[in-house]
Amino acid sequence: MRPNIPLSLGFFIQPVHPPGRNYRDVLREDREAIILADRLGYAEALVGEHLTDSAEPITSSLAFIASLADQCQSLTLGTGVLSFLNHHPVTVAAQTAMIDHLLDGRFLLGVGAGVPSDWEALGNLHSDRNGRLVEGIDQIIALWSGEAPYDLEGEFHQITTASTLTREIGQGVIVRPLQQPHPPILLSCMSLNSRGPDLAGRRGWAGISAGYIPLESVGAHISAYIQGREASGRSPDAAAWRVARSIFVADDEATALSYATTESGPHNFYFFNVMTKLGSRPAPSAMADLLRRRVIAGTVDQVVEQILHLRNTVGPFGTLLYTGHDWMDPSLARRSMELMANEVMPGVNAALQG
Repeated sequence: MRPNIPLSLGFFIQPVHPPGRNYRDVLREDREAIILADRLGYAEALVGEHLTDSAEPITSSLAFIASLADQCQSLTLGTGVLSFLNHHPVTVAAQTAMIDHLLDGRFLLGVGAGVPSDWEALGNLHSDRNGRLVEGIDQIIALWSGEAPYDLEGEFHQITTASTLTREIGQGVIVRPLQQPHPPILLSCMSLNSRGPDLAGRRGWAGISAGYIPLESVGAHISAYIQGREASGRSPDAAAWRVARSIFVADDEATALSYATTESGPHNFYFFNVMTKLGSRPAPSAMADLLRRRVIAGTVDQVVEQILHLRNTVGPFGTLLYTGHDWMDPSLARRSMELMANEVMPGVNAALQG
């Protein structure tokens, strides 16, 4: 492992907004946040999606990303994540290949399990999530590397265009992505003992530690990822691993801590929302402690120190994903993103290289 791996800055939105907000305003705000990240020099932005969640109302990350293709000139955009219980592998292969071309190869394919309400709505509540995920990725890669009419026999999907193939007019042929052999594949990981990091390491993929999990789980993910890489003959390097965290930076400590920890603030709503979905609905008395432990907040110098502590605690990784929250105060939200890019990250990397 290289302890001085420089840290890249990315942006991630699930997103999580109060369900009562105007939907058009929410979509405009999320687009504005990603466009701002592009202008500020963030390296990448990942967009979540949910079909059945009015608090996380981006229903198609690919459609949302396509709406940003002409607005973001340097940012790499990705799904965070596509659930393979919600999508057929052919749909994912064809649509993500198109997005990769629209973005001139600046696309990341993030995949994961998704949320139970989506599974239930689509009749997949008790399906084999891990099996469908791994089979789906393998079939997508096979579609991108193989030749029509294809012949993919899986447990969940059988894929061919044999009876309709008319090669001379292109019928029955799935388009391939611009990036070869395929766009980078990211696995989203949450639990302490997730099999995802080891699998990602063995397959040459990358991964993301979710932003609301304890540091113990993040460290376990990075260790398992490195072990997976070593087991497959790859370098013991976690430069491709991403860690999402809730971060808020302000010009003074009082503003930062008030915004990040107030009961009526966006961070409180975010953690109450995701923890409730995970089955551990926190009591109001426990939220303040949770926010203190899992939100990085303060002035530039304080946030630099906290990020360095994060790296020292969990081990080296390559990209820190700044988790976007509802813009309760747009001016403070924008200022935090600006300070993060212009002052915090240069300070972090200077210390890492020192």
